[in-house]
Amino acid sequence: MSVPGGGLGTLTGMKILVTGGAGYIGSVTAKALEDAGHVPVVLDSLLTGPRAFVRDRIFYEGDIGDRALVRRIVDEHPDLDATIHMAARIVVPESVEQPYEYYRDNVAKSLDLFDELVGLGKPRIVFSSSGSLYAVTDDFEVREEDPLAPSSPYARTKRMIEEVLADMAAATDLRAVLLRYFNPIGSDPDLESGIYAREPSHVLGQLMRAADGHQDAFTITGTEHPTRDGTGLRDYLHVWDLARAHVRAVEQFDQVLAEAGSPSVVLNLGRGDGVTVRELIEAFERVTGTAVPTREAPPRPGDAIGAFANVDRARELLGWKTELSLDEAIASALAWGEKRHEVLGYE
Repeated sequence: MSVPGGGLGTLTGMKILVTGGAGYIGSVTAKALEDAGHVPVVLDSLLTGPRAFVRDRIFYEGDIGDRALVRRIVDEHPDLDATIHMAARIVVPESVEQPYEYYRDNVAKSLDLFDELVGLGKPRIVFSSSGSLYAVTDDFEVREEDPLAPSSPYARTKRMIEEVLADMAAATDLRAVLLRYFNPIGSDPDLESGIYAREPSHVLGQLMRAADGHQDAFTITGTEHPTRDGTGLRDYLHVWDLARAHVRAVEQFDQVLAEAGSPSVVLNLGRGDGVTVRELIEAFERVTGTAVPTREAPPRPGDAIGAFANVDRARELLGWKTELSLDEAIASALAWGEKRHEVLGYE
């Protein structure tokens, strides 16, 4: 299958537009592109992503829905080979409270971006989707063709954009590789970017706070789930492995779609195994050598039992698999936690 606008040519020296490139995963992916010999062009509104994460990269501050800005970027960089579309609002509770803002920013503005890129002859899109789309399965393993049941406005925006991309790919020159992320943790190898919230609410942040005494205990919410130890289950992967998958996706874009035999394809990105909450605590204690005080509580409303990714398709089409262990990901997150105040200017 050919993509209008010619082939990608050599695998080195590509120029890639990265929307949301000042964010956590976006900035790590920009670094992975650079390490592979490519040039990221960052478009970010800085609504949440810190300016420090852009570093000295080519940068446009603005909105993905600003068609004039997109035209300017393409005019100034006519050699763009593809777009990695990561810009989005991503906080699930906020999406419940502000559904309009999430559908406007994530869906409506993405429509403008895609339409403009196709019109400008830049039809290759790699899209950041989410493993949170899947319905619960009996064995917790999910494949790309399994049933979906997005349970929040945030997740539904991701599903809507997937449908938009599939429909546009069928009707226009647009071509799309849709990457369903599971749970990235850690930093890039040089500790230049990572989680940037002042008070991280994610599970590792809570474990760190409990381990260093900033809170009295880590709360395990839900201990009677039908998992091997009764606690929830997630698929954690090192963010650097996730970033490397994006590099593979842009380098092999045309080949992936040709092998899939479709103008768009969905790929799961995870380690391919499930880690329960208790197992994550054990790994954290193993890495830090510090015991974490815990307490147990009932599941919170809306808490998912969890899932892990079947990654056979990504291995087959991208030649990609994770290379870094859970312990390495945790160690990376902890190292970033020690350094982030230097990068961001706050503790």
